[in-house]
Amino acid sequence: MTDGSPANTSAFPAGIDLRLPIGVFDSGVGGLTVLRALRERLPDERFLYLGDTARLPYGTKSGDSVLRYSIQAAQFLVQRGIKYLVIACNTASSVAVEALRQRFAPIPVIGVIEPGAVAGCASSRSGQIGVIATEGTVQGGAYQQAIGRIRPEFAVVAEPCSLFVSLAEEGWTDGPIVEAIVHRYLDPMFAAHPQLDTLLLGCTHFPLLLEALRAAVDPRVAIVDSAATTAEALAADLARRKLGAPGKFEPAISLMATDGPQRFARVGSRFLGRPVDARQVELVDLVR
Repeated sequence: MTDGSPANTSAFPAGIDLRLPIGVFDSGVGGLTVLRALRERLPDERFLYLGDTARLPYGTKSGDSVLRYSIQAAQFLVQRGIKYLVIACNTASSVAVEALRQRFAPIPVIGVIEPGAVAGCASSRSGQIGVIATEGTVQGGAYQQAIGRIRPEFAVVAEPCSLFVSLAEEGWTDGPIVEAIVHRYLDPMFAAHPQLDTLLLGCTHFPLLLEALRAAVDPRVAIVDSAATTAEALAADLARRKLGAPGKFEPAISLMATDGPQRFARVGSRFLGRPVDARQVELVDLVR
C-alpha cells in the first residue's frame, strides 16, 4: 500500500531554491479547501493558487478538454516558478495526474484522489467504504478504481451529492434545509449498506458541510476529508524529497483566477476560512 504520495520521478538539479512556492490549481474555488489544509499543515511554505473560474466546472467537460485545461493551468504555474504541483480538483486528478507528471518532470505532482483513497482504506475495518462526490466524479469511477488498486477486496458504494456543491458555495452549511438535504442523500445510502464504516468526501466543496455530515451518520462512521489527506501526503513527500522550505517567506499565498475575481473572493473566503480581498486576486489568461 502506498501513502498517496506520487511515485518517485527525476530528481531536481542541485541547488534548487527551496523558497519556491507550491503551485495549486482547481477549476474554481473548491480547491481552496485543499489550500487551507496545505497552509495549516505546512505553514512555512509559500503557495500559488490558480482557479480556472472561466471554464468551470470541469466535471461536465470531456476528458480531452479537462486534460488540455489541466496542462494549461500547470504550464502557467510552472512558468511562474514552483517546486511542486498540487491538483486540487477531483476531475483533473482523475484525468491528468500521470500526464502532468510526465510532462513537467522533475517537478513532482500530486492529486487529491490517491491520498483520499489511501486514507479511506486505512480507516475502514469492515472493508466497505462510501464515497460521496459530484455526479461526474462518481460516474468516472476514479475513487472506486483507486480504492480497488489499494484493496481489491474492498466494496465501494459511490453516490453523487451534487446539491452539496451549491450549498457550500452559497454558504449554507447548517440549519433545517441543509440537514434535510444531507439526510435525503445519506439516509438511503446507509440504509441500503449498513456495513459502511467510512465515508470519503470526494469533492473539495464537501468539507464545508462536515458538521452537518457528521451529525447525519452514526458516530462510528469515519469521515475522510481528501483535502486533509492530501496535505499529509504532500508534507511526507516534501520531507522525503528534502524540498521543504528553509523558513517562512511572505507573501505566503498568492491567488489567481481566470474570471470573476470579485465572486472568487466572495465565495472563496468561505472555503479558505479567511477574508479574501478581490483586489488581491490576480486575473490571468491561460490561453493567450
